[in-house]
Amino acid sequence: MRSGTIDRSTKETSIKVSLLLDGAGEIDVTTGIPFFDHMVSQLGKHGGWDLSVAATGDLDVDSHHTIEDVGIALGEAFRQAVGDKAGVRRFASIDVPLDEALVEVALDLSGRPFLHYDVAFAGDAQPLGAPPFEPQMGEEFWRAFATAAAMTLHVRLRYGRNTHHILEASFKGVARALRDAVRVDGGGGIPSTKGTL
Repeated sequence: MRSGTIDRSTKETSIKVSLLLDGAGEIDVTTGIPFFDHMVSQLGKHGGWDLSVAATGDLDVDSHHTIEDVGIALGEAFRQAVGDKAGVRRFASIDVPLDEALVEVALDLSGRPFLHYDVAFAGDAQPLGAPPFEPQMGEEFWRAFATAAAMTLHVRLRYGRNTHHILEASFKGVARALRDAVRVDGGGGIPSTKGTL
C-alpha cells in the first residue's frame, strides 16, 4: 500500500490530502476554486490514484495561497507514498494532446527538485471559473509540487491556443508520466548508482 497522508495548516490555508498511488481513480477534491478542483481531479484520475484533497484558504485575498499550498501538500503526500523508490521506473515522458493543444512532459523522481515550465498563454488569456483560476498559477502549482515531491519536472507547450485545453493537457500529462515513473518494473533496487534517491 503506497500511500501518503498530509494535514497542513498555516495562517493562510488548511489542507488535508490522502493519496493512494495504486488506487482505482477514486477522487474527491474540494478547494473552493472549481477550475482548480477539476485540474487536481485530472491528476488523480489519470495518475491512477485514489485521491482526497480538502482545502480551505484565504480566497478573499487571492487564490494563490490555496493553489500553492495544495501543491506543497500534494507533493509531500506523493513523496511519502513513493517511499524509497525501490524498483520504480523513475523516469517517464509523454506528449498529451487535448484538441488543438499539445503538451510535452518529462520527469525524473530524482530527489532533486527542479521545474522547467515553458507554457505561454495568449496575452488576452482570461482567468477560468469563479473564484478565478489565473492561468499563470499553473506554474506556481507545479513548482510547489515538484519541490515538495523532490522531483525534476519539465512541462512544455508545443502548441495550443485554448487556455483550458493547455492547462488540462498539462495536468493529464504530468499524471500519466507519474503513473509510468512509479510503476514497479521488477528491478528491486533503488534506480540510481548512488544507491539512494
